[in-house]
Amino acid sequence: MSFDHFYYKGVRFAKGMYTEESLNHAENEFEVFDDDIYIVTYPKSGTNWMIEIVNLIKHKGDVTKSAVLASQLRSPWYEAVRFHEYIYKMDPPRIITSHLPHHIFAKSYFKSKAKIIYTMRNPRDVIVSMFHFTKILSFFTPPENFQSFMEDFIQGKTLYGSWFDHIKGWMQMKDDKRFFLITYEELLQDHRGIVVGLCKFLGQELDDAQIDSVVKHSTFRSMKENPMSNWSQMPPDIIDQSKGCLMRKGISGDWKNHFTVAQSEYFDKIYQEKMKDFNMSFFWEQSS
Repeated sequence: MSFDHFYYKGVRFAKGMYTEESLNHAENEFEVFDDDIYIVTYPKSGTNWMIEIVNLIKHKGDVTKSAVLASQLRSPWYEAVRFHEYIYKMDPPRIITSHLPHHIFAKSYFKSKAKIIYTMRNPRDVIVSMFHFTKILSFFTPPENFQSFMEDFIQGKTLYGSWFDHIKGWMQMKDDKRFFLITYEELLQDHRGIVVGLCKFLGQELDDAQIDSVVKHSTFRSMKENPMSNWSQMPPDIIDQSKGCLMRKGISGDWKNHFTVAQSEYFDKIYQEKMKDFNMSFFWEQSS
């Protein structure tokens, strides 16, 4: 994955979108409020889907905000340069997004009552989604081929670094009551059930009609048709809409359409090696 980058504490970041100052601020100076809600993911793991769901829960199924305010403003990335000032003007409870690894996350969080929703996804599907995303995001040089891109992913030469390190870092919090752990695959399988679980976790009481509205307006089809959710409003210097779109398929298992048998076997071997000492199983390991 080729892009103009720098390293901060061992992790790759894109120049321009981030600076050492913005990351230092995010880690050491950012003030976390007790009623904050953080949507944390490794990139291309269901971030925008969770943004939509949690914002709809906050507004009890009312779609007004989702229809007029872009998702990146409803839940901005707090480590990115462009959102610094904006975040401090948000109405509580703030719903804030981050792709930061555990070891760089805001230190003030760990002394707060704020909550984190961490969404994971089968890394094979993450690779495929990220492969297509690099073709439309302006600061990336399109990858030579899928094989070279997969190698970069395995070696952690990607935006926000290693998927394996990201997962292992955040799983330190899996038993913390402030931490809600979910997978993209489980969301696909039981969309409504997860929404109900999130309402309970967030202390939000929604009736059946309100929950139905949250589910309806956070489906892939609904989000793809909503200009405030599909990133179609992004300026061309960030996303080239002529080369593709953010909302591509919204499915699980698309990796099977991209990996050759040899690539699948190779990745499985790497995956088993990197995760061999990690005493935790994941949803996708049952169906891969």
